[in-house]
Amino acid sequence: MPDVFNNRLRQIILLIIIAFLLIALLTQLYAFLPGLLGAATLYILTRNWYHKLILKKRWKKGLTALLFILGSIIIISIPVYFSIKMVSPKINSLVNNQHEVMQGIQIFSDKIEAFTGMKIFTDENTKSVAAKISAAIPKLLNTTANVLTNLIMLFFLYYYLLVNGRAIEKYLGKIIPLKEENVDKLASETIVMIRANAIGIPIICIVQGIFATIGYLIFGVKDWGMWGFVTGVFAFFPLVGTMIIWVPLVVYLYSTGNNYTATGLMIYSIVVTGNVDYITRLGLLKKMGNVHPMITVLGVIVGLKLFGFMGLIFGPLLVSYFIILIKIYLNEFAEPTPATAEPSPKE
Repeated sequence: MPDVFNNRLRQIILLIIIAFLLIALLTQLYAFLPGLLGAATLYILTRNWYHKLILKKRWKKGLTALLFILGSIIIISIPVYFSIKMVSPKINSLVNNQHEVMQGIQIFSDKIEAFTGMKIFTDENTKSVAAKISAAIPKLLNTTANVLTNLIMLFFLYYYLLVNGRAIEKYLGKIIPLKEENVDKLASETIVMIRANAIGIPIICIVQGIFATIGYLIFGVKDWGMWGFVTGVFAFFPLVGTMIIWVPLVVYLYSTGNNYTATGLMIYSIVVTGNVDYITRLGLLKKMGNVHPMITVLGVIVGLKLFGFMGLIFGPLLVSYFIILIKIYLNEFAEPTPATAEPSPKE
């Protein structure tokens, strides 16, 4: 008995030390978590192709991994490049013509006041908005630096996941304290959820960008193609993403006296663009991975807070893990009730 007690005590102490070190590491490396999650996403999406090339085609591991990294960089860089190329002239124009922008906002405010009797923007509010915009620029630069750092971390980890992926998978299978069938269930759930979100979300953005472009074209928005593309990019963020684009456009149209056009675009954006986002997001993700709509919505809300941009993919996975781990716990540890217990053989 003393030996058993001492073994248990050593086991508990060791687990406490491991948990403490894990928390300390996660706390210090939290800023790089999006890069880690992004590397895991790319690995899960491409692991089958990579293994076919190195096992069946006999390609070299390192060179094949570098080829996959190069392809990923190209795929990621294309929308980023076109976004910067299209949007940067507009940003420069806004920065160089802040007085005209504030004047347009004031005109819009005056029209709202004349219609409703409520004054949205005063001179103090306008100055406050300008000050907040100026203060946000350094934060934007810091965010850009953080994104670049996470991209470097992403591709660094992605390389080693590809080269050593099979060994890592075997190791994880050994250390996870569950039955083999439940480990397989976790693995399959991870693959299904990540594929559903990582592939489904870009498709959703394309669909929503197309419908937004049609709306901008119908209502005569200048540079409608550019604004439609940018709307599709911001559609990555559910519910409010496209509003970042079409709300300022509506305000601008009202400020320039195009009241009917502005009203039409606002109605179209709310009814068509917004509902296309909702219907496509929930319907497509459910079809691709049999993901329940509530898991998608709750997962995105939680994920964006915890993981930032990668929360769009891993938020629903986190909610799904919560549900499946409860099922696994019942399967692993719950004792059968008398009603479900197997009858003992007759003597």
